[in-house]
Amino acid sequence: MEKELLERAYFASGCFWGTEHYFMKALGVEATAVGFMGGHIDRPTYGQVCTKTTGHFETVEVLFDPRYTSYEALVKFFFETHDFSQSNGQGPDIGPQYRSVIFYRNVEQKEMAEKYITLLKEIGYCVATALLPVSTFWKAEENHQQYYKRSGGEPYCHIYRKIF
Repeated sequence: MEKELLERAYFASGCFWGTEHYFMKALGVEATAVGFMGGHIDRPTYGQVCTKTTGHFETVEVLFDPRYTSYEALVKFFFETHDFSQSNGQGPDIGPQYRSVIFYRNVEQKEMAEKYITLLKEIGYCVATALLPVSTFWKAEENHQQYYKRSGGEPYCHIYRKIF
């Protein structure tokens, strides 16, 4: 697949290792990268973000083939792979860098995310997920890329559960 035909989506849902682990397995996802978005310093390191002072969120960049999946399907998958009701972290990982965030690239992505946030609230869920415009995505150090694939481990703060 030629990269120019792929679309991008950005999701933060706690530890980026677990978020990437699930998105790597999703139908139509061609590539992922873990990094940081939303902060106030350029080229942050993992160590800097862990200080909770940079304003960044651990984020996964998802490159997907729209012939095989849709942004809507990825938004639903995002909500099904983490606890979107937790407001200051994910599972045992506590801190602002682990918050649940959907970063939208355009009006269509924003409206799709709003649609599912509203739907979840209507069926009784508490939704702490923030919705923010895309800013610069700073790729994390190489040792953080595809962490669980390389280590053979499993995410400790993410689990899939069918909602939609």
